[in-house]
Amino acid sequence: MSSFTGLFSSDMAIDLGTANTLVYVKGRGIVLNEPSVVAFHVKDGRKQVLAVGEDAKLMLGRTPGSIQAIRPMREGVIADFDVAEEMIKHFIRKVHKRTTFSKPKIVVCVPHGATPVEKRAIRQSVISAGARRAGLIPEPIAAAIGAGMPITDPTGNMVVDIGGGTTEVAVLSLGDIVYARSVRVGGDRMDEAIVSYLRRQQNLLIGDATAERIKTTIGSARMPDDGRGSAIQIRGRDLVNGVPKEIEITQAQVAEALAEPVQQICEAVMTALETTPPDLAADIVDRGVMLTGGGALLGELDLALREQTGLAVSIADESLNCVALGTGKALEYEKQLRHVIDYDS
Repeated sequence: MSSFTGLFSSDMAIDLGTANTLVYVKGRGIVLNEPSVVAFHVKDGRKQVLAVGEDAKLMLGRTPGSIQAIRPMREGVIADFDVAEEMIKHFIRKVHKRTTFSKPKIVVCVPHGATPVEKRAIRQSVISAGARRAGLIPEPIAAAIGAGMPITDPTGNMVVDIGGGTTEVAVLSLGDIVYARSVRVGGDRMDEAIVSYLRRQQNLLIGDATAERIKTTIGSARMPDDGRGSAIQIRGRDLVNGVPKEIEITQAQVAEALAEPVQQICEAVMTALETTPPDLAADIVDRGVMLTGGGALLGELDLALREQTGLAVSIADESLNCVALGTGKALEYEKQLRHVIDYDS
C-alpha cells in the first residue's frame, strides 16, 4: 500500500543549495537536480522570470544590460527573497507536472549556522511557493543520513559537508548534533581563489564558469608529487593589453591558488576535534571522518585532511546527492526522525 500511496504522494524534500537545488519526492527519490540560477528581465520595475536552472546558468556572465542572471542563494541562505521564491515555485511545478489536489509537505535543509531570520525567510519562501507545511532539517544531519552513517547510535560520528557556499563540520550522536560549526567556505570560495590567483600571477581575467571548469578538471588540495601535475588550456582577457588570450595552467598552480580555502576547511575540522567530548573523540578515531558535498570531490582533499588530522578520511558514495538523499530519508522515516525536523519556529 505504501508504494501505491507513494505514486500519489506529493510530499518532497528540497536541498536548496548555493550551487545546485535538488528535489526528492517521497517514494520516487531524487527527481530534479539543477543549478540554483534564475535569469530575469526587468520591465517597469518588475522582474519577469525568463529562465531557471540549467537554461539560466548558461546565461551567467553573458547577459545584456536588460537581463540579469543571478544566484538567489549565498552561502547556503537566501540572498534575494523574491527570486528564490520564483525559483522554488518553478522547481515544484517542474516536478509536479499535473496539478495535485493536495499542497505538498516540504522539508528543506538549512546550514547549521543559519540565523532565525534566515530560517524564517526559507520557510516563508517555501510556504509562498505552495507548500502545506514547511519543515527545516540541519544540513549536517541530512548529510550524515544520506551518507548512511548510523547517527541514531550512541557513538560519535563526524561529518564534513562541503557545499557551494558553506562547509559544515559536525559531530553527531544519538540522532542529534553534539557539536557543529559552519564556516562560509565552499566551492564558490575556491572558484574566487582561482580567479584572483590568475589575476595576480598571470594578469589574466577569467569568468566564474572557467574557474569552475579548472577546479573540477585539475583541482587539487595538495601539491602534485612532481611539482607540476597535469595541465589544461584556458582562455581569458589579458589585463595588460585588454585582448583575449589563451594560456596553460598546471595542477601545481591550482593547488597553490586553493591553499587558503583548503586550509580553512582543515582548521574547521581541527577545531571540531579539539572541542569534541573525549568519549566521542575516541569513537571518531575508530570510525574516521566522512566527507560529503560537491567540494568533497576536490582532488586529494581527503589526503590533505588525513595528513592534518591523522584520522581515516573517507568520501561518501554519492557525495553530491548526500544532503538531498538524507533530507528525503528524514521525510520517508519521519516517525523515527521526527526530532530532527523543525516544523515551527
